[in-house]
Amino acid sequence: MRALTEEEVRDSFVNATTDERRVAAMPIDFLLLDWDHLDFLAWRDPHNRGRGYIVMEHEGEPVGVVLRGAEGSSRARSAMCNLCHTMQPADQVSLFSARKAGRAGAAGDSIGTYICADLSCHENVRLAMPLAPSEVRASVDRRIDGTRRRTEAFVDRVLEPAGADAS
Repeated sequence: MRALTEEEVRDSFVNATTDERRVAAMPIDFLLLDWDHLDFLAWRDPHNRGRGYIVMEHEGEPVGVVLRGAEGSSRARSAMCNLCHTMQPADQVSLFSARKAGRAGAAGDSIGTYICADLSCHENVRLAMPLAPSEVRASVDRRIDGTRRRTEAFVDRVLEPAGADAS
């Protein structure tokens, strides 16, 4: 991923209002990020734990999505992140929703998916050892590529216009 400025990150949010862009808190380590080793940037807002962000290159441009984390926890013992396909204790995977971009979002359309609660998918796919005893690990390169593709598909769903069929 190419290096982005704070202004470029804020401007990339396709499903945010002007005020939401303005108050978005950057990751604590923003100035220290090694952009060459990021497939996408994802973080929880350090000032509002109910909010998260994903920024990735989409068709050559940075596209950001503002996420809302669900409150409460699951009764399940374990859960799988739909982006990195990592099995984790259920309290480490959360339901996140994103208002859709444009008119669809203005009309109240949103999508949701289960994601690592700390949005650490980028790091989780690079771990050599499984996080859960029953988890079978694919090659790291394949896991990285799969996570990138699934994150891109999630961003595509946020960008879909109102009335578009999800596949």
